[in-house]
Amino acid sequence: MENVILVIHLILALGLIGIVLLQRSEGGGLGIGGGGGGGVMSSRGVATALGKLTWVFAIAFLCTSITLTVIAAKNSADSSVVDALGIEAPAADGAADPDAPAAPDVTDLLPPTSADDSLTPPRAD
Repeated sequence: MENVILVIHLILALGLIGIVLLQRSEGGGLGIGGGGGGGVMSSRGVATALGKLTWVFAIAFLCTSITLTVIAAKNSADSSVVDALGIEAPAADGAADPDAPAAPDVTDLLPPTSADDSLTPPRAD
């Protein structure tokens, strides 16, 4: 079921892209072009066939998006990505695993310090 809806969703996305690219630009997008009377609130309120088809594809695209989200949420409600990997959860009491490797000693990576070296930088005068 999820695969069928996903295929429909992809077809709708491609169709929506194609229909939007086929439409004639009316100007005024992003503030470009004159304010002429070609806007949405003009006397030319009758939508073209491409405009109506764009709305149908857009609504269908949103419906399939919501449906895919609901299906994905139902499928993952009782499982986790960690469960799918088969990794065991760490102990809750904080006890270390005796089989785990010990942390490496990093004290030899630090620069040597002497007691008379000051941690502050020398004065500029």
